[in-house]
Amino acid sequence: MPQELRSATSKIIVGTAPATQQMKRLIETIAPSFGPVLVTGPTGAGKELVAQALHEDSGRTGKLVAVNCAAIPAELMESELFGYEKGAFTGADRRRTGRFEQSHDGTLFLDEIGDMPLSLQTKLLRVLENHTVQRVGGNDDVKLNLRLVCATHKNLLDMVEAGSFRADLFYRLNVFPIVVPALADRTEDIILLLNALVSKRYARDASCKPPIFSDSAQKALLSYNWPGNVRELRNVIERAFALFDGREVTGQHVRENLLSLRLPSELVPAEQDSLWEATSDLFGNPSPEFAVFMTEPPKPEDYKPWFSHYDDIDLRGHLRDIEVVLIEAALSVTDGMVSHAADKLGIGRTTLIEKMKKLVIDKKQDA
Repeated sequence: MPQELRSATSKIIVGTAPATQQMKRLIETIAPSFGPVLVTGPTGAGKELVAQALHEDSGRTGKLVAVNCAAIPAELMESELFGYEKGAFTGADRRRTGRFEQSHDGTLFLDEIGDMPLSLQTKLLRVLENHTVQRVGGNDDVKLNLRLVCATHKNLLDMVEAGSFRADLFYRLNVFPIVVPALADRTEDIILLLNALVSKRYARDASCKPPIFSDSAQKALLSYNWPGNVRELRNVIERAFALFDGREVTGQHVRENLLSLRLPSELVPAEQDSLWEATSDLFGNPSPEFAVFMTEPPKPEDYKPWFSHYDDIDLRGHLRDIEVVLIEAALSVTDGMVSHAADKLGIGRTTLIEKMKKLVIDKKQDA
């Protein structure tokens, strides 16, 4: 593949994580082909950038036309996609070309394809099979030459089984599947994305000086789980420009003012960052609400905000990890003396030994 095609994808999609690199190579490979592409992944992960990269690397002379199927009322979607003839309905005082015709010789990106009504799915299947479109109120077939890229955060196979998405359309669209990884699965890219998004935001409006993200701020960004993915990171940067114009952003600023919008105070205790890091090690990179380990052990009610930031939790795994950390910590401060560690944990020595066997914790035991 020519070098200029590869450079387009690399410029549009930032990152060097293995999952990102694999996605880039796939885009570069399939971009010049003609088959439909189905892009899946979580909300905010950057599926629209994949469509842009595919178009830029395809060599097509036409435009990239984007349509959000979830944003168009069902009764208007057909005329929006296929266009209409003059007099097709009340208010149609002239012919209008639809998004399919507008993307002739280019790329049509249908975002949130899972929200397309069943009645329109049938017509879309016909377009894909015949490479023609018929305007609403018209009889003539308009020939098309375009690349169709569809995206969704939904599980289309589940929708097929439920009868809300046509199986034949799914397999017609799924010629080239691309899965966009969640930001939490490509943490190596976070700082690269941070720098790229800051530069892009500053280029758009140079009236505000870029905020300066300190080492502790970068650690805080890396420890966060990013349920909103790249879109959430972009929101954080937008807040940083508004709140910290040309100023340094600390880890505490990230947690207290940027991840959830709150005006910063002038007092920023440096020791909070080290306490936060200790809390992150214990709880597996929690969100700020769980950094309650600053002055006292966490209480059960401190977990109430969990589902405000995360969709679910592996309860058994989480409790197991907490047990492992606390047992190993107790053994460490007692030099491996199981009896003393059991006292610190408030359990019997035999119970602790059984837990150590079950959790495969190998420490020196007392006689």
